Amino acid sequence: MARYIPMPPENFGGLPEEHSRYDTSRAVIFPVPLERTTTYEHGTRNGPAAILAASRNMELYDEELRLEPYQKIGIATLPPIDTMDGTLDEVLAQISAAESELLEAGKFPVVLGGEHSLTPPLVSAAAKKYKNLSVLQIDAHADLRDTYQGNPASHACAMRRVVEICPAVQVGIRSLCVEEAQAIPHLRTKIYWAHDIVRAPLKNWIAKVVADLSSRVYLTIDLDGFDPSLVPATGTPEPGGLDWRQVTSLIRAVASRKQIVGMDVVELLPQPGHHASDFLAAKLVYKCLGYIFCQK
Repeated sequence: MARYIPMPPENFGGLPEEHSRYDTSRAVIFPVPLERTTTYEHGTRNGPAAILAASRNMELYDEELRLEPYQKIGIATLPPIDTMDGTLDEVLAQISAAESELLEAGKFPVVLGGEHSLTPPLVSAAAKKYKNLSVLQIDAHADLRDTYQGNPASHACAMRRVVEICPAVQVGIRSLCVEEAQAIPHLRTKIYWAHDIVRAPLKNWIAKVVADLSSRVYLTIDLDGFDPSLVPATGTPEPGGLDWRQVTSLIRAVASRKQIVGMDVVELLPQPGHHASDFLAAKLVYKCLGYIFCQK
């Protein structure tokens, strides 16, 4: 047979088997195409597949860390979970149970969403395993409503459910309702408003964010935390957001001083013919894993 170049595997990064086996990988990509409570633009259930597709076209050498992180980490990719069968409560319970299994197996879970309502069950699983946990949220929206359209499990309530589990630090926030504004002083959260940090030197606020976090951190990244000039492919893009260097500098600082125990990346809404947002999400996941596992 004539020689030919095979297509890369359909896993995160297109990694060869020796670096993507579940039993030897420290990180596990867990696709969760959840979309049950979105209220504006729809399509976040396509986010995990778009991120995985983009990841197979990344360069795998990290110019900051000066190495190929996947070789030191091992990154396995699970099949996507079925999020359409059963009630929302049943699906969220399945997500939490799957996360607990990964954590108990000693894996670092990276959940690809999907809408933000998947985060509370993930945090609940992490809090059962790790004491002294806090959540770092990068987002445009506070997500602190007690209920939305009669649903306490809505994506608009994700962080309200989270702060019932453990404290949070919210970065890049620039959209909330009056109910949330009135509730914030009484909730276990510290907010770094976008209008205070987007033009400020990094050293003026990143160290404060790090200091506000506990020793163990769960990281949740809603991609609309980025300015829509960088990531327009979200369901509810908000102007005035963060840039690539601000987000990656923050995560690198947190990873160097705290133990990040799990993470999710949510709210990508892929757009036909536009792949920059998909690619940013994929590279962000890879950057985070490099910072968490490969910093000296």
